[in-house]
Amino acid sequence: MRKMLRPFLLGVLLATAFFFVTTHHSQRSDSNPTAEGWISRPTHLELTNAAGPVTYDPEEQINIEVYKKGLPSVVNVTSTTVAIDFFYGAVPQEGQGSGFIIDKQGHILTNYHVVQGNGAKLEVTLSNRKKYPAKIIGLDRSHDLAVIQINAPELVPATMGDSHGLVVGQKVFAIGNPFGLNGTMTRGIISSIRQIMEPDGVKIDDAIQTDAAINPGNSGGPLLNSRGEVIGINTMIATNGSAQSAGIGFAVPINAAKAVLNDLVTYGEVRRPSMGIRGLPITPELAEQMGLASDYGVLIMQVVTGRGADHAGLKGGSQRAYLGNTPIMVGGDLIVAIDGETVADLQDLSHAMNAHKAGDTVKVTIYRAKRKMVVPVQLDEARQEG
Repeated sequence: MRKMLRPFLLGVLLATAFFFVTTHHSQRSDSNPTAEGWISRPTHLELTNAAGPVTYDPEEQINIEVYKKGLPSVVNVTSTTVAIDFFYGAVPQEGQGSGFIIDKQGHILTNYHVVQGNGAKLEVTLSNRKKYPAKIIGLDRSHDLAVIQINAPELVPATMGDSHGLVVGQKVFAIGNPFGLNGTMTRGIISSIRQIMEPDGVKIDDAIQTDAAINPGNSGGPLLNSRGEVIGINTMIATNGSAQSAGIGFAVPINAAKAVLNDLVTYGEVRRPSMGIRGLPITPELAEQMGLASDYGVLIMQVVTGRGADHAGLKGGSQRAYLGNTPIMVGGDLIVAIDGETVADLQDLSHAMNAHKAGDTVKVTIYRAKRKMVVPVQLDEARQEG
């Protein structure tokens, strides 16, 4: 009996000791949270603060100055159009882009594709968050440009730079509203200066390629140099299907915009120059059939009386022929270049005209029969050709 009682009493003793120790430790922990030693709760937290005033290195200073100078001129442009759904109901569609103020009268330069044509309802948000309705003043689809206007006080126009003489490697800054994030600035360099073709087939000469991040919503915003001067209008990005920046963005050179701004504000459109001809694009097959001296170019079928080509002595066709069922005039001069740039078809001819204005004189390279000639032609305002 005593042998059986001894283990039992030993077990009770051990259980009582365990209960006492654990209960006492728990009570101490509850009453003193810092009992573990490494946890501290001081009455005053001491931090290591930077010594002296905040300073910026020269590169940061340039970034800050460009942003301060450029931001007040940059605006957010919201374009709302109405589409018809499957059930013939009106459905508002909204798009966003950027732009920048060019004078104190409230004229704003942006992209043609941002305002989506004359049917759009436009609202402009300034850098101070104030909103104003806007009206379209002028459109230039061939340069992807538009001028809109708001009625607002104390506007800060952007400083226009010069896009002539830009060099690869030069620092550039883009300010705009990517994805609706107002007042965002990115920076990079000029990666290249090249001719580009927009999705609708429009060519832009001397477009500025940059690796500064340009995303949806940046379109129409300024591309700035390190002095905060506008050297381009951000217009498109190479996305590789991702719908966001891939490090390749393009801007319309500001000189191309400045050349047409007066027409856009005054007439609502650009008054394109013209030589005053009707032309036929030449293919190698046509050139062989007609016995022409070149297998490309624009054959002059008609010279409009009293226009630039007529005054310069260019010759139109003198013999009637048929191209399929279409009557044409052959035997005229064949245009192959303007100012040394190849003219292979009517699109090249139109592109050459877009690079000039009425009153300019261009050097037109032609073949008259087998004889190659360079003829100066003064351009005049384009009208409906006969």
